[in-house]
Amino acid sequence: MTDARPLGADEATFIAVARSGDTARFALITERHRRELQVHCYRMLANYEDAQDMTQETFLRAWHKRESFKGHAALRTWLHRIATNACLDFLEKRNDRTPVPSELADVGSEVLYLQPYPDRMLPEDPQESVVARETIELAFIVAIQHLPPRQRAVFILRDVLGWPAATTADALELTVASVTSALQRARVTMREQLPGRRLDWRRPATNELSSDERTVVKLYIDAHERNDLDGLISLLRDDLRFVMLPEAGTSVVTAKDAVDGWVSGGLFQPGHDDWRCVTTTVNRMPAAVLYLRTPDDPEYRLFAIAVLHIVDGKIAELTGFDATDKPWLDLPPTL
Repeated sequence: MTDARPLGADEATFIAVARSGDTARFALITERHRRELQVHCYRMLANYEDAQDMTQETFLRAWHKRESFKGHAALRTWLHRIATNACLDFLEKRNDRTPVPSELADVGSEVLYLQPYPDRMLPEDPQESVVARETIELAFIVAIQHLPPRQRAVFILRDVLGWPAATTADALELTVASVTSALQRARVTMREQLPGRRLDWRRPATNELSSDERTVVKLYIDAHERNDLDGLISLLRDDLRFVMLPEAGTSVVTAKDAVDGWVSGGLFQPGHDDWRCVTTTVNRMPAAVLYLRTPDDPEYRLFAIAVLHIVDGKIAELTGFDATDKPWLDLPPTL
């Protein structure tokens, strides 16, 4: 890579470690980049488990390629290059990692392999994280899945990470002209996929939940635990967008129709009406982790994760993730 920069302490240390073949020191140096690389892989793949796997693959490739690192670029840049290409190789081999057509005309297509990303696994330093809320929320992650993989990589490297065109071209073995063209096409698609949302991801952004969001998620949990269906209805917008992954079938329904649908499916009925819920955050969004206790079971068992997009004090989008019998996101399986 051709960044014009002096050799930094990390880079000099890494080169010395590469020459010595010291695996323990190599792991120590690269491990500090794990969280940032994992978020990068997640943006590419929209799947938390795949992102974990590709981060491990990145470290494995970095070890095998360690002697090729000359310090011409920052170590983190070099690792991101490896991670990006690991994800592209993964996507080339998988035909199940593209959005599928939706039954709803206004939805277009659905990302059935989408998984939430736990906030506690985000990089801790907000200056280093490059995880502004707008670039980690579910809507953004879904939108970039509609970009072809290489175009997706260009968009993330250029517009999210802020890489120069020449560095991006070098990382992806493209010309600068190809990178510029791919970025222009990607921006058009993103504007189509995210109408009405902020599209300038380089402006400072708050990563904290608003008071509205904290209040609504608390009320949502209270209504669940009290089986207060009217209370649930009052929290939902009448143009609620609802999906329960990994099943297909995004729907836009009224608040009452949404709750009636859950009841007709058996929820909030005897035997499926004993809830305990925990507040959490994923993708810098408020979420409720739902635990259900069925008759003759002494414990509440992990049932689902409900991720809420809240607008003006109402739940505008509810993305549910089936968590039954899954040791998922390191959440406790029982309460």
